[in-house]
Amino acid sequence: MLGLMLALPLAGFLVNGVAALGGRKVSAKLAGTIASAAIFGSFLIAVSKFLELRAAEESARIASETVFQWITVGDFSLPFKLTVDPLGSVMTLVVTGVGFLIHVYSIGYMDHDRTPPKFFAYLNLFTFAMLALVLGASFPVLFLGWEGVGLCSYLLIGYWYDDIAKASAGKKAFVVNRIGDLGFLVGIFILFGMFGTLDFAGLKEAVHAQQSAGTLNVALLTAATMCLFIGAMGKSAQIPLYVWLPDAMAGPTPVSALIHAATMVTAGVYMVARLNFLFSLCPESLMLVSGTGAATAIFAATIAIVQRDIKKVLAYSTVSQLGYMFMAVGVGAYAAGIFHLVTHAFFKALLFLGSGSVIHGMHEEQDILKMGGLKKYMPRTYVTFVIGTIAIAGIPPLAGFFSKDEILWEAFSSRMGMAGPALWAVGALTALLTAFYMTRLTCLTFLGKPRFDPHHAHPHESPNTMVVPLMILAALSIVGGFLGVPGHSMIGEWLIHAEPAGEAHDSLEYVLMTLSALIAFAGVGLGYFMYVKRPDLPEKFQSSLQAAYRVLFNKYYIDELYEALLVRPVAWLADVCWKIFDVIFVDGFVLGLAKVSKASGEAARLIQTGAVQIYAAFILTGLIATVGYFIYVARH
Repeated sequence: MLGLMLALPLAGFLVNGVAALGGRKVSAKLAGTIASAAIFGSFLIAVSKFLELRAAEESARIASETVFQWITVGDFSLPFKLTVDPLGSVMTLVVTGVGFLIHVYSIGYMDHDRTPPKFFAYLNLFTFAMLALVLGASFPVLFLGWEGVGLCSYLLIGYWYDDIAKASAGKKAFVVNRIGDLGFLVGIFILFGMFGTLDFAGLKEAVHAQQSAGTLNVALLTAATMCLFIGAMGKSAQIPLYVWLPDAMAGPTPVSALIHAATMVTAGVYMVARLNFLFSLCPESLMLVSGTGAATAIFAATIAIVQRDIKKVLAYSTVSQLGYMFMAVGVGAYAAGIFHLVTHAFFKALLFLGSGSVIHGMHEEQDILKMGGLKKYMPRTYVTFVIGTIAIAGIPPLAGFFSKDEILWEAFSSRMGMAGPALWAVGALTALLTAFYMTRLTCLTFLGKPRFDPHHAHPHESPNTMVVPLMILAALSIVGGFLGVPGHSMIGEWLIHAEPAGEAHDSLEYVLMTLSALIAFAGVGLGYFMYVKRPDLPEKFQSSLQAAYRVLFNKYYIDELYEALLVRPVAWLADVCWKIFDVIFVDGFVLGLAKVSKASGEAARLIQTGAVQIYAAFILTGLIATVGYFIYVARH
């Protein structure tokens, strides 16, 4: 069944891929139906596996399947093995469930595209790779999916490759992820050298064995986990490797939802949670994870408050929320991090697909300062978007409130000394900014007076294929948080068996929970006041704080800094190496041989006169030289 869960999206990729290569005219409806059916089949298998594990004894909640023998080198043998456990079951449900809704939405969104089979083939391949990453029972299988989602992100972000900016965005995502993947590979090599296995179960046993024997090299293990986290920085867009993700908005909106909500960007968080038995032994690595997450969360949130592109605001929001997840797993709250991953999949997919509905209805307009008053034109999109905004802002009782509050509490109460309250403060400030910029986005898009030209723009509601997925995701954003109610956390009990129903919690947690809710209300209220009640205030603030506004609007000039310090020097070095090593040495050597061959041929051609007497003289000379050589050898 696990192999079939992988095989279905792979089959969808092949069917649509053959249609795309054959150049046949296939409608988005047909291609999308094939792709959606494949993902829905995988979703049904994921549900059946979840129910199967749920019915099993706690110690038996794991299922494995060897699909085929994959790698055999000498005495080393590695099967293509898949495993599903409580963590894997949660991830497969999110990937296939939210992924299915995104596939259905894409049918309406890509209706006028020239090559829908190619697009849906890429979407299916992306889902296949993510499932391989999640279900892989060893590092090589996980890494196959890890690289697969990286490849598909390149193909999907640069899907409209005839636009140079979109093609460049795809290349940027590919290159930045390769930087992180180098660190990831080094970490895998270190672990293989230490323990001699790449299988997660075998790795766990080997770690416990060395720990019991007192032979575990914690310093080397710390280096390995830090290298693994470098890979997570790239895949999950953390400082300093986050720069690819905002540019990923160049792809079609369903791609943004798929990459940013349920699949690729959550891979790093999943990896740290999957390898918690390694990271928990390395406090320095956990400090790096939590510190990087907190810094990324506040950093991206400050950028989001001034962006004008509707998808860019959501992109930086994703970077910020991923920082929240890493802050959670960095303080050892792995279940809290996965809980926020799940709720984030619901409301962020909703928000991205909602933004796509707005862009679709506004004829590809993405500047929120050129929108306004869309509430009456897109009522269903408006209602679902508001639900997503309230959820991510952390307003109770929607999903984001419970998962975000759990992270803040785990950070505050962690055994990290003063670092715990500091992380809580950063997280609380990030929550305030999140509520503010999301309210700003919603107000500028849907409320107030229209700022578009009614003679050229004709806003309209999206078709049902796009709106129905929004409604389902809105419902999940409302009820999803109840999976992790403090004291009754079903997801915590399912993942780590550490929080049985009815457990008493510290009263301080409820105080901080109340404070968290007040912070969310404050952010929403401030945003509504500034952009609905007093729309003149933002311009006044912008005029009085021009320097700060310019820095934030230009994303702290990080892209320009990377261009100056990294891209141009590397390009210059490559140019020098090309001119010196490639042109002078390599080309010089190869062309030199050609010139020698040509010169010797020209010289030999001089004796090709056509006169028989000259040929005979050369033959006689050769014969005399040969006889003379043998006589000389015989005498000596």
